Amino acid sequence: MIADGYEAFLFDLDGVLYRGAEPVPGAAEALARLRSLGKGIAFVTNNSGRTPQRVAERLRAVGVEADAGEVETSALTTAAVLADRGVRRAFVVGGAGIVAALSEVQIEVADGEPDAVDAVVVGWDRGADYTKLRVAAVLVQRGASLVATNPDASFPAADGTKWPGAGALLAAIETTTGARGEVIGKPYAPLLKAAHARAGGGRPLLVGDRLDTDIAGAVGMGWDSFLVLTGISDARDLEGSQVRPTYVADDLRGLFVDP
Repeated sequence: MIADGYEAFLFDLDGVLYRGAEPVPGAAEALARLRSLGKGIAFVTNNSGRTPQRVAERLRAVGVEADAGEVETSALTTAAVLADRGVRRAFVVGGAGIVAALSEVQIEVADGEPDAVDAVVVGWDRGADYTKLRVAAVLVQRGASLVATNPDASFPAADGTKWPGAGALLAAIETTTGARGEVIGKPYAPLLKAAHARAGGGRPLLVGDRLDTDIAGAVGMGWDSFLVLTGISDARDLEGSQVRPTYVADDLRGLFVDP
C-alpha cells in the first residue's frame, strides 16, 4: 500500500482533516492507522493565526489525535527564521499565533506607530485596518524588511465564501511600497523543512488539498505528494494544472491502497 513507502507524513489541515467545524470522513481513522504502523506525523499549516496548542485542540475536537509538539505553523517557522537573522523588533499585521511565536524567541512586537523596526511581519489578521496597513507600509519605506508568514490570497470561511488572506494583506503593502515580501510558508521551503523535522525525518509524503501550496511545495522540495479531493482543488483543477501530485485520492483512505 502507498503508506508503506514513507516514514514521515506531513498533513495540511483544513480540507484534509476537517472542513470548517466538521471532520473529514475517515481522516481520524487514517491518522490512527498510520500511528499504529509507527509512522512519523506532523501537522503543517500556513495559518499563522493559531498557536500550536490551539491547532492541536482543534484537531482533537474533530477526533484526530494530536499534540502541540507535532504542529508546525507558518508563524513558528517565521519566528525561527527571523531570530536566526538577529531580528529584535517587529511590527506585526497578524493574529495571536504570530505574536506568540515572535515573543517566544524574544523578538519584541511593537505596538502603535513605532518610528522604526527591524521587520514588518504579515500574516492572516481578522483585525487588519487601514491604520495598521499604513504603519506597516511606512516602516517598510523606512528600511524594515518585509516578511510574510504565507502567500495565501484567501482564507476559506466555513460558509464556503473566501475572505482576504495573508497574501491579500501582503499585496496591499507591496503595492504601496514597491517592495517584495519574503514568504516563509507553503509552497516555500522553510515551513516544509521544519515540518519534516517535526515528523522525525525519513522519506516524506506531503498530504494536502491545494495544488498551488501543498502539491507545488512538495514538487519544489523533490518530495512525493498525495492530493485529497476533500478540499480546495478538485478533478477539474487537475486537468489544467502543470503541478502534478504523485497520488490522487477521494480521501485519506487512499493511503492504504496499492499504488
